[in-house]
Amino acid sequence: MATDQENEPQAGVSQPETAAAAGPRLRDCPDWYYLLREFETLYRQGSAGGSRSIRSHRKRVREAVSAVLESNPEMAMRAPETKPVTAHLGRALDIGERGVMQGLARALSRVSDQLTWEYGYEKVSPSLARKYAYCEVMGPNGPVQTGRLIIGFVLFAPNTTYPQHSHVEIEESYVSVAGAWSENDAAVYAPGSLILNRAGDEHRITTGEQQPCLLAYAWSGPESRLRLPEMKLTPPRQQRARREGR
Repeated sequence: MATDQENEPQAGVSQPETAAAAGPRLRDCPDWYYLLREFETLYRQGSAGGSRSIRSHRKRVREAVSAVLESNPEMAMRAPETKPVTAHLGRALDIGERGVMQGLARALSRVSDQLTWEYGYEKVSPSLARKYAYCEVMGPNGPVQTGRLIIGFVLFAPNTTYPQHSHVEIEESYVSVAGAWSENDAAVYAPGSLILNRAGDEHRITTGEQQPCLLAYAWSGPESRLRLPEMKLTPPRQQRARREGR
């Protein structure tokens, strides 16, 4: 039988790498774990408004998040990065923490200094670059990695028009955390409101004049598409024609 002395590392003898050398896992990072819990709760609670499509989407999102929480994946932290619009993040979180989305807003505030904000396009107009950015929380490129789903946040400055666009093979939902916004000039959505866009649906977003708008989002689709999503801006001439009904 081996003695304790025989089991101890010996000087001058290389030892195999241990599990301690691996990076932290999700449950080692409670602030990220609780943020995902808030997402799971968001898609578990509330009404689908009688829509089977929204009900099915909500189920897919919460089941994917629950599976990641259960698997406790290794974290893949990226370098934090800001964009001009993130100067509005503090105000958006203040608004969110006073409203119906206070749990998610507070959880996001705990990791706000670790977020990687980006554009998602190779070329962004100077005006849009000042007023928009998103951060991926869970997905193929997020700190919490999975190929089944992307969840994250998108931030808009006040009085922003995000041009008409679509996402190939990606179904997406958005939930307002703070601020009011409109899609395709069809309705005004307040904090807590969820909207679902089917794959390929074109949509245009506008935000209120006085306050920033922070949206939580969930994208589902093929893993290959989620890893390299094709975000297509509709050409301006087609945008005008479709808004005018031509």
